[in-house]
Amino acid sequence: MVSHKEFETAGKAPGLQIWRIENMDLKPVPKNLYGNFYTGDAYLLLYTTTAPSYYIHMWMGNECSQDESGAAAIFATQLDDFLGGGPVQFREVQNNESLTFLGYFKSGIKYKQGGVASGFHHVLTNDVDVKRLLHIKGRRAIRATEVEMSWSSFNKGDCFIVDLGKEIYQWCGSDCNRFERLKASQLAIDIRDNERNGRAKLIMVEDGAEPDALTKVLGPKSSITPATPDNEEVETSNKKKAALYMISDASGSMKTSVVAQTSPFKQEMLSLDECYILDNGVDKNVFVWKGPNANTSERKAAMKAAEQFIKEKNYSSKTQIQVLPAGGETTLFKQFFSNWKDKDQTTGPTKAYTIGKIAHVEQIPFDASSLHNNKAMAAQHNMVDDGSGKVQIWRVEGGDRVPVDPSTYGQFFGGDCYLILYSYKQGSREQHIIYTWQGLKSTQDELAASAFLTVQLDDSMGGAPVQVRVTQGQEPPHLMSLFKGKPMIIHSGGTSRKDGQTKTGSMRLFHIRQSSSRATRAVEVEPSASNLNTNDVFVLKSPDCVFVWKGAGASEEEMVAAKYVVSVLGRQSTDVVEGKEPAGFWSALGGKKEYQTSPTLQKMVKPPRLFGCSNKTGRLVVSEIPGDFTQSDLATDDVMLLDTWDQIFLWIGKEANEVEKRESPKIAKDYVDSDPSGRHGLPITTIKQGAEPPTFTGWFQAWDPNMWDTDPLERIRAHAPPYSPSLTPYWKKEILCTRERLLLSQLTRSPNWQSAGALGPCDHTTVLACGPCSR
Repeated sequence: MVSHKEFETAGKAPGLQIWRIENMDLKPVPKNLYGNFYTGDAYLLLYTTTAPSYYIHMWMGNECSQDESGAAAIFATQLDDFLGGGPVQFREVQNNESLTFLGYFKSGIKYKQGGVASGFHHVLTNDVDVKRLLHIKGRRAIRATEVEMSWSSFNKGDCFIVDLGKEIYQWCGSDCNRFERLKASQLAIDIRDNERNGRAKLIMVEDGAEPDALTKVLGPKSSITPATPDNEEVETSNKKKAALYMISDASGSMKTSVVAQTSPFKQEMLSLDECYILDNGVDKNVFVWKGPNANTSERKAAMKAAEQFIKEKNYSSKTQIQVLPAGGETTLFKQFFSNWKDKDQTTGPTKAYTIGKIAHVEQIPFDASSLHNNKAMAAQHNMVDDGSGKVQIWRVEGGDRVPVDPSTYGQFFGGDCYLILYSYKQGSREQHIIYTWQGLKSTQDELAASAFLTVQLDDSMGGAPVQVRVTQGQEPPHLMSLFKGKPMIIHSGGTSRKDGQTKTGSMRLFHIRQSSSRATRAVEVEPSASNLNTNDVFVLKSPDCVFVWKGAGASEEEMVAAKYVVSVLGRQSTDVVEGKEPAGFWSALGGKKEYQTSPTLQKMVKPPRLFGCSNKTGRLVVSEIPGDFTQSDLATDDVMLLDTWDQIFLWIGKEANEVEKRESPKIAKDYVDSDPSGRHGLPITTIKQGAEPPTFTGWFQAWDPNMWDTDPLERIRAHAPPYSPSLTPYWKKEILCTRERLLLSQLTRSPNWQSAGALGPCDHTTVLACGPCSR
């Protein structure tokens, strides 16, 4: 068996690994550049789950050479062989990637000009002297393509990012809608935080209000092209039927014979001794299923057979290919079978085969002492380490940093902002991360101060730390793992200050769930029975007692975390099992109500899928949300379709237009009636934004009913104020002390900031920044 030296680390720990093909060899891509792809190159990606199970993707840019794409295919086959022939394989083509692939990069994919074989030079994106223009496309799967640095590249309907290294300008066309602006902002933040390690200024620019810095780079502004409809073919899953073929090499060359002309198929049509092609080419999907007992040459030639099949059928060269081992079938494949069963998630009497979150993944016991060597927890989601380094936490108070008592580390209050400095060893070098945690109920002053204090702390450490801004409820797994085995506890409001602004309620409910990286979080939610979930653990504190409620699908690790939450609340607890609740439990919650009890959610054999229905392009299209969806994926200007396998939900955003509202129920019915698996007559529930029942919200962890009270775009703008030409004469230097930064932030947010008068005396002697008063 041929084995490349890079395979020594392949699949050893959960998470994503990416290599680029350079001079017919594999070169690892730095983790901070994951999501960046050069259009002249080919890449190999491996995603490893905790099971472990494996996904191999070979990605080809539109300008990549035949030699490079051939090398990628060879390395993919060798890697599949190295991992025992068990991985699921995908062939990915630029602009036509699978949802599985797109799900790895929730902030979006960036296509960059250049490539190794073409002789183009790769732009060093972490270089402060970089100059590039990115065109942002897509509402669900975000793609940023590098285009010519010229006003002729712009149009009024899209967002663009002008990346000048130290400054990142997000330019929004006058016809660009709010959700597209929000997604473009998330991508700009990703560039700032990952490619520049947080050391770049993000500036929002509206069409018609361009600063001098842009015209200096782009030249005098010419007329901007009007908005044009998006002509990309958007994937509309389930709309077509498929055919099933058996592959045979009995004659010495690969042949295909028809097994069934149209779906739905029966699972028993697949013999364990053969390989099959499932042809969904009209939807640009072709699947190869490898029987475990098929001969070696058929199994190894699976990808090649699919490519040959695509040529024979005259399908698009951009058709996606998935090569699936028995037991590793994806949801998209299984949907074409009316009777598919994943019996006990096994492929034989003893061998369990699990794919990501779809199957029941063996739980890693929750043990505080294991965090130092729990590689599964440390590596998933690109975690830098296992969280065992040094942690220091400060609370933002009065525009300054106040140390938090180490005995309370891991507790965060929604009325506060915090700075968390994490230090760890990478080889012989000490590395640092600054997490800036911002509570949803903290004041604008505290939000501004937290941003400035982060910069101040970064400057004091020579600009070495990586900066990560975290909004309450969106904590990354690595941050959750920093508390030495204890769960991260998020109080919905209040403050950890001794003279707290608000008292906690007499009735409190904490939702406890373990993430895929095995870190646990306890999130305070509204104390109502409708917030319970059969898959999780909840802690209910009333004036008289504390209950620990264990849902039927909850894990023992979540119960351990619940006991810690009880100890923090300072009370003795009573354990309650779902279905055997005492009357006092329901009365404490204000009465028994309907809550999420879906057995589908508990077993997760067929994961839920979320789609957006939009006519923003001039025609009504349905597109799936890639990766693990969250509440923030619900676009308020669209209608969303949530498929939980035994029920369909239509969610109507408040800003959805009349066409979307009128046509979406028909789309939902067509979606079910044309389902390749033969599903019919499913209940379709239509709900409106702001009035979601627990049967819907239970599919989203820690659903926040107040999420849309504040515009998400405005929250981002609070950290990246829009460019204002009238501000320029007042401030002559960029280096400000913390007090001046805070005051400037307050002034720029105030509608009458120009009449606010001169700043008070500054107690720092490092800077003089105010033009009018020379202070």
